[in-house]
Amino acid sequence: MHKVLVVDDDKVLQQSVKQALEYHHFVVDVADNGKEAVNKVYGKKYDLVVMDVNMPEMDGIQALSEIKKHDSSVIVLILTAYSNVGDAVKAVREGAYNYLEKPITSENLVALIKRALKARSMVETVGFSSPTLSIGETSTSKDKFVGESTAMKKVFDVISKLAKVNTPVLIRGESGTGKELVAKAIHYNSPRKDEKFVTINCGAISENLIESELFGHEKGAFTGADQRKIGKFQFAEGGTIFLDEIGDISAAMQVKLLRVLQEKTFMPVGSNREIKVDVRIIAASHKPFEEMIKEGTFREDLFYRLNVLPVYLPPLRERKTDIPHLVNHYINYFNNVHNLKVGGAEPEALEVLTNYSWPGNIRELRNIIEHCFIMESSDMIHVNSLPAIVFKDQKKVEPKDQITTDSVIDLADIQNSVLDAPTAKSSNSNEVHFSFGTKVGEGGKLDFALAKDLFEKEFIVQALKINRGRINQTALNANIPKKTLLRKIEKYEISPKDYY
Repeated sequence: MHKVLVVDDDKVLQQSVKQALEYHHFVVDVADNGKEAVNKVYGKKYDLVVMDVNMPEMDGIQALSEIKKHDSSVIVLILTAYSNVGDAVKAVREGAYNYLEKPITSENLVALIKRALKARSMVETVGFSSPTLSIGETSTSKDKFVGESTAMKKVFDVISKLAKVNTPVLIRGESGTGKELVAKAIHYNSPRKDEKFVTINCGAISENLIESELFGHEKGAFTGADQRKIGKFQFAEGGTIFLDEIGDISAAMQVKLLRVLQEKTFMPVGSNREIKVDVRIIAASHKPFEEMIKEGTFREDLFYRLNVLPVYLPPLRERKTDIPHLVNHYINYFNNVHNLKVGGAEPEALEVLTNYSWPGNIRELRNIIEHCFIMESSDMIHVNSLPAIVFKDQKKVEPKDQITTDSVIDLADIQNSVLDAPTAKSSNSNEVHFSFGTKVGEGGKLDFALAKDLFEKEFIVQALKINRGRINQTALNANIPKKTLLRKIEKYEISPKDYY
């Protein structure tokens, strides 16, 4: 449950806000002024502070500054009278998430709090990407990055710095390191958070269409342009445009984009009119810009216009200590998505994941954890739930009874081994025994229904043994619908736990 501190010298309003938030299942403490609020934040961890501006001893602006110095991850919402809106706007510039004008309603307050917590959640997820903010032209991708215990503080500091300014941001890192997530975290924690966040993948659009996508076109501007179209820049007015894989754009488009950055204007294709635009640009790429500049494939002036506040995302293979935190993060995520209660990854599985090279970075790790959720039927992720790819180059850990194509059960093979095997005769020549050793008939009479049941039971037992009692894996590898498998297990009183 989220912990909230309500700060207001108006006791009636203070208690009213407290009751409204407690009704929505928040844990709420109160303080009468800014000084008391700062002391409480020093002594206890809060997710969010709802605070008035005008208070005795220490006002809301001063308290905000002290709170952010102590813990930049704390969300601060400002309550203000109409006459003090200017102070509230100043508070937002100083790091408050947003403000509400009095009189406030519980619906508006709770809605704003939920948006703020969602924005914070994005930053927390970005924390697992361990971005590093570097200022200056000499920064390189080899800059020291953070991880584990200091990662979150570093990330909140990065987002806090970027949220206070309106300059372009360049996010660099390999594919799958979370560049778009960083861009969203910056936007949704900035003053532009209530406006649009527009994404365009520059590498996925052909060269002859990208200008129209970005800047729009007039009717008749080219063949097929049967109506006027608004481009992404105009659509994102007041908000943020995220140019993913900007290293893929042509030299001609680089010139046009540079003009937008410098002049804040552009011309739609086929138009003579200039359009003024107020959009923040966040760009991202995995390309080596320094080499491209030397080769003449990327403009140096455009690079420096974008590279005002570069953010670097190191590959996952360079920060192994973050992997357990990432694994737990995505286990919690998929528990919520699938309504499950997987408790974590067993040490052997975690060792395999840590030793893997992760060419696909965080995106690949996320997909592998989701794979485990599909394959695993117990309350922990075991090594056998991991896909075969993660055992590549493993030196210490090898999978036990790892499922391969050789171990997938074939119905025909079992039929041959069980029903077509040579029969054994007892001392009574009229009694027939099949290879699974169970008496099927007496007096030379066979019972098909009994034999079928015995075969099904033996088949399911063997399948569970091979798949170590895991229901999902057994259903998949033995080609049995899961509902059918569960029904047969109940019918024959089989306990999958006996085969873990």
